[in-house]
Amino acid sequence: MALIALLLLLAAMAWHTWRLASLQKPVAPKPGSTVDAQAVAQRLSAAVQQATIWTAEDQHAAAFEALHAHLQKSFPAAHAVLQRQAFGRHALLYTWPGRDPKAPPIALLAHQDVVPIAPGTEKDWEEAPFSGKVKAGFVWGRGAWDDKGNLMAIMEAVEMLAKAGFQPRQTLYLAFGADEEVGGEDGAKFIASWLAQQHIKLRFALDEGLLITHGMVPGVRKPVALIGMAEKGYMTLKLSAHGQPGHTSMPPMRSAIGMVGEAVAQVEAHPMPARLTGLPTEMFEAVAPEVDGPMRWILSNLWLTSPLVIHELEKAPSANAMLRTTAVATVFQAGERENVLPGVASALVNFRLLPGDSSEQVQAHVQQVLKGLDVQVSLQPQLAQASPVTPSSDPAYRLLAQTLRELQPDVVVAPGLLMGGTDARHYAQVSEALLRFTPMHAAQADLSRFHGSNERISLDNYVGMIQFYERLLRNAETL
Repeated sequence: MALIALLLLLAAMAWHTWRLASLQKPVAPKPGSTVDAQAVAQRLSAAVQQATIWTAEDQHAAAFEALHAHLQKSFPAAHAVLQRQAFGRHALLYTWPGRDPKAPPIALLAHQDVVPIAPGTEKDWEEAPFSGKVKAGFVWGRGAWDDKGNLMAIMEAVEMLAKAGFQPRQTLYLAFGADEEVGGEDGAKFIASWLAQQHIKLRFALDEGLLITHGMVPGVRKPVALIGMAEKGYMTLKLSAHGQPGHTSMPPMRSAIGMVGEAVAQVEAHPMPARLTGLPTEMFEAVAPEVDGPMRWILSNLWLTSPLVIHELEKAPSANAMLRTTAVATVFQAGERENVLPGVASALVNFRLLPGDSSEQVQAHVQQVLKGLDVQVSLQPQLAQASPVTPSSDPAYRLLAQTLRELQPDVVVAPGLLMGGTDARHYAQVSEALLRFTPMHAAQADLSRFHGSNERISLDNYVGMIQFYERLLRNAETL
């Protein structure tokens, strides 16, 4: 009987694997528009040279103003057809009126601000962080990737279209926040609120996000374009303990630091449960027909193999983050002198919320894990629930897939989950279709440059981004 059961199971798996058809819709290839790579590289270089770092004191206001002047000078045809508004300190909203006032408008998002250079790492840069050096087929510098590459590529595409006499059918908004790296409260939030006040409902909004990956999906030899259909939420809990202050020569049985340290260890040792549902499942289902070898069997039969897949994915931080709400201690505060017991100790634990997990559920989970420990748990002010999930059946997803595969027919397109945060979350009040995707090719080795040293973008990548946005706006006519 056991042998028969095994044979039936193998037969069922073989059937599932065999019948799994590709989800990649056939698209007729079309070459991208001609782009002067050197000219666009120089304009991106000039943008990168502006250190647009957001600070509370607005120390880099001149850099933002210089970037705005650069946009006006570099894209005269675009500025002739666009209406410009300013929000907050430095955020910009451009409006390109459409031919059909009844057609639901669309929005392309990007942000002007960049993260600062980590102190002491300046020497690790092959080129100065804000040099904008064009060398060896790359534009080097902070922001070349995140996110001036997207911003400038969008403007290059609009300039090309305006020069060609194109006018979109639906009104197009270009929303360029200036404080995305610190939450978007002074940029994207203001713009989205204004759109809501005007009763404007976007057909879709596209922001930065996931990439065209190479070698990151096991078993898939082709490049895989992952389109972020949702992003994880953000919250931080403060774990605090009070102890008996005094001299270290006569310590109590439990110190405040010891209690908080144990609490942190317990939280990290008892994470929220992993689950292979929602977007991760959709992603594997989309790529499974393109997988070679035994991995195709595994991914084609998640109804049976999901425990094995979860076990393997949990071993890699990036894959583990797809499966659960993550927790990690980031700040510890206690003590001033080595021979004095502090009366209070605290630690901050940062959580990234999986869609389906609320901040209330996470806090309840932590309190249950710490039951019996004399530790207080409090929610910190900065909080963002996980975003709603845009279904992959949405026409906006199909529009992106069509555009990608017209320009690059070998690309496999799949829905994905973005681990970080973007300005897109602020636009949930004005659109039910929010996509997070950067049309840039990247391998695993490139990811360390994101917010790290030696950030750069290849000219080939940048030209491809411009061609993508230009084609996307043309294809949007059919929405």
